[in-house]
Amino acid sequence: MHTLNLGILAHVDAGKTSLTERLLHTAGIVDELGRVDDGNTRTDSLALERQRGITIKSAVVSFALGDVTVNLIDTPGHPDFIAEVERVLGVLDGAVLVVSAVEGVQAQTRVLMRTLQRLRIPTLVFVNKADRSGARYGELLCDIAEKLTPAAVAMGPAVTGLGTREARFEPYADDDPRLTGRLVDLLTEHDDALLSAYVEGDRTLTPARLHAALAAQTGRALVHPVYFGSAVTGAGTDALCRGIRELLPAAGGDPAAPAAGTVFKVERGPSGEKLAYVRMFSGTVRTRERLPFGRCAGAVTEGRVTGISVFADGTDTAASSVGPGRIATLRGLGDIRIGDAVGDPGAAWDGHHFAPPTLESVVVPSPPATRGDMHAALTRLAEQDPLINLRQDDIRKEVSVSLYGEVQKEVIQATLADQYGIDVTFEETTTICLERPAGSGAAFEIIDKDDNPFLATVGLRVDPAPPGSGVSYGLEVELGSMPYSLMRAVEETVFATLAQGLNGWQVTDCAVTMTHSGYWPRQSHAHGTFDKSMSSTAGDFRLLTPLVLMDALRRAGTTVYEPMHRFRLELPADTLGSLLPVLAHLGGVPYAPSPDGAHCVLEGEIPAARVHDLHQRIPGLTRGEGVLESFFDSHRPVTGPAPQRSRTDHNPLDRKEYLLHTVRRTGPGAEPA
Repeated sequence: MHTLNLGILAHVDAGKTSLTERLLHTAGIVDELGRVDDGNTRTDSLALERQRGITIKSAVVSFALGDVTVNLIDTPGHPDFIAEVERVLGVLDGAVLVVSAVEGVQAQTRVLMRTLQRLRIPTLVFVNKADRSGARYGELLCDIAEKLTPAAVAMGPAVTGLGTREARFEPYADDDPRLTGRLVDLLTEHDDALLSAYVEGDRTLTPARLHAALAAQTGRALVHPVYFGSAVTGAGTDALCRGIRELLPAAGGDPAAPAAGTVFKVERGPSGEKLAYVRMFSGTVRTRERLPFGRCAGAVTEGRVTGISVFADGTDTAASSVGPGRIATLRGLGDIRIGDAVGDPGAAWDGHHFAPPTLESVVVPSPPATRGDMHAALTRLAEQDPLINLRQDDIRKEVSVSLYGEVQKEVIQATLADQYGIDVTFEETTTICLERPAGSGAAFEIIDKDDNPFLATVGLRVDPAPPGSGVSYGLEVELGSMPYSLMRAVEETVFATLAQGLNGWQVTDCAVTMTHSGYWPRQSHAHGTFDKSMSSTAGDFRLLTPLVLMDALRRAGTTVYEPMHRFRLELPADTLGSLLPVLAHLGGVPYAPSPDGAHCVLEGEIPAARVHDLHQRIPGLTRGEGVLESFFDSHRPVTGPAPQRSRTDHNPLDRKEYLLHTVRRTGPGAEPA
């Protein structure tokens, strides 16, 4: 048996979960189809998912298609839960992108397809809801070719009974000249041998050879077969199953190689223990063995695997080991996190495939006395979704979370109430900005000089770096000039301090260089007792570094950048005049419109903070005919006064206030608080 880890992705309400139910029914895993509206589907197991009729968390279920074991992962479709989709992409061998035959290609569909293509994930397209009134075939194929990929190939000539319960999708026979002709046109673009055989009239250019070439190019994400059907009636799903089995590549990996896998989901079991969902790429993990895990070679820890469950025949079952290509849950690794590699650190999740959250909101417990319980519960939720990114302000006694949208806020609120019995409200949603250095700046403080109260010498320089490069740290001092523990204390504190710049926002795209270093070695009195007031400690360096870094950053200056969305709006041409002033009022920057008869297409940029307002205004401004797509594009400098974010640290920008909170006494040899 071969293994295929398959993702089901789509715009919200395109029918992903219904398709998952149909595939499970076809494979004999369920006897009766579950319905999203009835809240009894196999993969939407959370009570909130059943109540709202949407997928919130990715779910894994396994079934057999002939000689292929499919680990199917159902993912959320709503943009607010894109982080859940992001974590799944790195473990997939292939994907099915679901499109509604009625609504067609939606904004989220395009975002997903762009990402699948960028990651070279082999993808089939399934056009669902062919039985619904308003379903389209030819027009929708044109939309797929125009908006998703020109390398789409329909695997059937038409849908009979389109838009009715009798809708049927009859796939082409392998030797149908309509299919072979299209395959020759498409496949020869990437296969010179195939092109030569066609030009020379080679008799080896048989339907079987074309089918093999289709499988090869689908596996390389160069071509995307398109199927039509209905998850509700089952039309077209047999053809889709054949495509999954024959066209998508199976998982590989050497079971005798060193273990390497990636954690893409973490949840808590009934007794509160962590369950880590792992995709294995190579090697074998066994129960009771010690397993390294982490994100890089320098941050690897070990834990003992106390239990393994693998997915098979619609359920998860206990196993003594898990090999390459399989998905399993591991128990016993208490410190494991989403994105960690197990075994080889090089297998770790490779970063963001979608834009990070651009919104945040303060969570307010009711009554206030439950603040501690709320923080503990949010910490648990952050284990499952690290991009929630808890931010605690001990000064104002506030906790804020990062968000993709308002629906995510409602889900967090409902989850806290249902699972933890904690009622919360949210303050107004605000935009998450960032800061970049405007120039270069340097500062230093020398041990036992001027008013430096810490037994440490630290000098730092901040230089701007290219956009998107993040933060780098380097040395202009000898690595051996101080003990490694003190060097490490400075480096770690630099990264932690840059979480709040001159205006309170995360500082990024900069290079920080250590220019000065110095310490007092361990000192003892004549009678042999250690005197820490005469000896430098890591605490001295951790407390001095924020002062030096903020001084250097102040000399460099920073610019605050706000997140911008790219938008595409299709609207009646005669409504453009009334839309443009509103767009300008919202801070949008339109590009030149593209007329298309009675309609036109307008593209441009708009601040992320105003996207929600624009969505609400579009129906009234366009007689209900406007179709708006938007997605995060970049950051741009804020015009006007820079927005300020309240600080959650001891404010190293105010030296007097900072020292008041960090030292017990001022002057040389002062003791860290």
